[in-house]
This record gives sequence, structure tokens and C-alpha cells, in this order.
Amino acid sequence: MASQDEALTVTGTVPASRTGQFSWALFDWANQPYFTLVTTFIFAPYFTSHVVGDAVRGQELWGYGQAMAGLCIALLSPIMGAMADAGGPRKPWILAFQAVCIVACAALWLALPGAPSQTIFWILALIVLASLGAEFSIVFNNAMLPSLAREARLGRLSGYAWALGYLGGLVSLGFVLAAFSLPEVPLFGLDKASHEHDRIVGPLAAVWTAIFIIPLFLFTPDGPPSGLGRAEAARQGLRQLWGTLRALRHYRNVMLFLIARMIYFDGLSAVFAFGGIYAAGIFGWTTTNLGIFGIILTIFAAVGAVTGGWLDDRIGSKRTILFAVSGLFLATLGVVSVTVDGLGTAARTDTILFFVHYPVAAPGEGMFNTLTEQVFLFFGILIGIFGGPAQAASRTMVSRLVPPDMVGEFYGLYALSGKATAFIAPLAVGLFTGLYASQRAGISVILVFLAVGLLLMLPVREERTTRAH
Repeated sequence: MASQDEALTVTGTVPASRTGQFSWALFDWANQPYFTLVTTFIFAPYFTSHVVGDAVRGQELWGYGQAMAGLCIALLSPIMGAMADAGGPRKPWILAFQAVCIVACAALWLALPGAPSQTIFWILALIVLASLGAEFSIVFNNAMLPSLAREARLGRLSGYAWALGYLGGLVSLGFVLAAFSLPEVPLFGLDKASHEHDRIVGPLAAVWTAIFIIPLFLFTPDGPPSGLGRAEAARQGLRQLWGTLRALRHYRNVMLFLIARMIYFDGLSAVFAFGGIYAAGIFGWTTTNLGIFGIILTIFAAVGAVTGGWLDDRIGSKRTILFAVSGLFLATLGVVSVTVDGLGTAARTDTILFFVHYPVAAPGEGMFNTLTEQVFLFFGILIGIFGGPAQAASRTMVSRLVPPDMVGEFYGLYALSGKATAFIAPLAVGLFTGLYASQRAGISVILVFLAVGLLLMLPVREERTTRAH
């Protein structure tokens, strides 16, 4: 029988019930459709190809919008983490930020095709708001993890949550295809000519989140109240944050991990943010094509997340991260190696693996029926497989490295490590896309982030740091 000490969580509390753990994991299921439907596979390609009307210019603008969101998140995420510790409960913050995300998503219904420049600005502003709401709520949700399960099971719980998230993305994508994209007359009589079947994903993500976030508030235990008002919690949180930043020099191993994670996660986030946009631009894929592509990737991503959680507990977080990020680099390199020249013409020439060129006289009907599309799909599947373990193991490693009584503070810094330079990757994609008038040039920048993050991860030691005195 396990001793009482072994039965406690990292934070010294009794683990949550299975219902409480499942409800916490269900947060990823509730949140994922925003990322799957809006920022990756449906709305983002619709925005670039139809709202803006030009894939290259659209990718450039989308990069700038994501950069603005990343900059705001970088500045505020560590403050949010410190406030969570100082203020006690995390659920009220999750509720507030999820409400922002839900309202902004619902308003995306107003993103009409061929919008003027001023309207495009407001659409990007809504995306920024939705991203802020989603990401800030994730900060507080992540901070709850160490108090829910024993350390030996953190990897599995984290991986299980990621898998549920991918499953939520899969189910929501399948619903969009079955209800809105494939039928000649979509559900609710939506008009395909005005792209209502694309615009509906914003309101759908909003309703989905509002429904499935409820179990977290009902069944997952939260931190006890600290007795501080929000203003005092903010002041104390800021003081605590400043102290943590000053003390970070005493936690060099943790600092190195956070820097490495900051860089490779920027690359990972950019791969998912621009993957659908890139596919829509180079192949001219429709919503149906993109939806099927997203479903395939999500299935493999869910498998990867579960496998990654098991691998995390078996071989450790560091080795899992190194394996996953290496795979992501190779898969992204494969995606960049695929190009199409002369799309929609009789003189189309496709390229795979950078140097293999061949003419495609008539692609024909159906999906993924050219070798180029099949190779692209293969490398996309690899991105899905390796993406889950990289994210889940990174979240777990924080709790394995930091002092138990500083978990909330370091999860705030962990959020910062995922977002402090997050504006740089999309900004670089946008700048290089515009500079070279090429989607491929923009996507290629992502490889630099993955490679540098991987190299910085090598000297990190997987061992718990004691509190500095």
C-alpha cells in the first residue's frame, strides 16, 4: 500500500477524484474547437482566401494578427500566473477569460467575404481577443494540474487531457463537415454562396466551449480563497512575479528549459496556426478538403498525445520532448519541400522533397489524388503525431522541475515561455511571406525556431530544483 506521502500530489494535497480529474481534462475538449475550427483548419483559410481574397496577402495579415495576440499574451501571462497564486482560486479567472473568447468567437459570424480593409482590421481584432481569452484561461487551467494527481501520474493525466482536446477538435470538425460543408443545403439553411458554412464555425466554437466548460466548475476542486481582494491579489501577484523573475537566476536549469520551450513552442504553434492556410493556398483546397485533412491529423494527434503521456511517464519528460521536437522539425521540413506551380492551369508542375519535379496534366476529381497532396498529407500526419507529445510533456516537465510551493509562479513563467516570443514566429512568417511574396518562404522560417529550441533543450537536466534561500 502506498504511504500517505506517496498519495499526495506535488502541492501536498490529496488527489482529486476521477470525476474531478476528468472534468479538468475536459477543459481541453471544450477549448480545442476554437483552435481547430477557427485558427487552423476552417476560419483561418477562409479569412485568407475569401475575406482578404489573396492567399499570400492573407497569410501575411494573419501573421501580423497572431503576432499582436502573442505580444499581448507575452506581456500579461506571467502576471496572470502570479495573480492566480496570490488570489487562490483559479476558476473565476477561467470563467472570465472563457467568456471573452466565447463572445469574440460568436462575433466572427460577421466576417463576410471580400471585406474592406477596415472590416478586416476588426476581424483580426476579434481573433486577438479570442486568443487572449483562450490562452489566459489555459494559464489558470495548467496551474491546477499539480494539485489534481500524484506526480507519477501527471504525465498520463496531461496526455489524456491533450488527447481529449484533439478528440474534441475531431468531433467538431466532423460535425462541421457533416452538417455544413458536405450537404448541398447546409443545416439551418445556411447559404454557401456567402460562405455562411465557413463563418458558422465561430459561433459553433463559442457554443461548444460554453457547454463543455461547465463540468470543470462543478466537479474539479479549486484552490482555497486567500482572503485577498482582486486589487490586492494583483499587487501581491506583481510583487511575487518580480521576486520570481529576480530569483530565476538561482534556478538556471529551469530557466534553460523555459527558454528552450519558449523557442520550440513558438515553432510548434506557428506550424498549427499556418498549416491550414498553407494547404489552402498551394492546393486551393475547399472547406471539405481542409476538414478531412484536419480530421486525419487530429486522429493521429490524439494517438500521439496518449502515447506521449505514456512515454513521458516511462522515459521522462525531457526525452519525450527531444523525440517529439525532432520529429516536428523533420515533418515541417517535409511540408516545406512540397510546392505547386501553376495551380489551376494545364501546365501545372508539382515538387516534392525540394528536387523531385513532375508535371500534373489533370489532377482529376476527389481529394488527395496527386502524389504531391499525398506527400503533404503524410508529413502533416507526422506533425500531428509529434505535436501532442511535445505539448503534453512540456506541461508535465514544469511540475517535475520546480519547487512544489512555487508551481503557480512557474506555470505563469511557463505560459510566458510559450508566448514571450510567440509574436516573433507569426511576425516572421508574415514578414517573409510579404517580402518574398511566397507562402513557402514564410513557412520555412518555422524550421529555425524548432531547431534552436531543440538544441537548447539538450543540456537541460530533468531533476527537481529546491527553493533558493
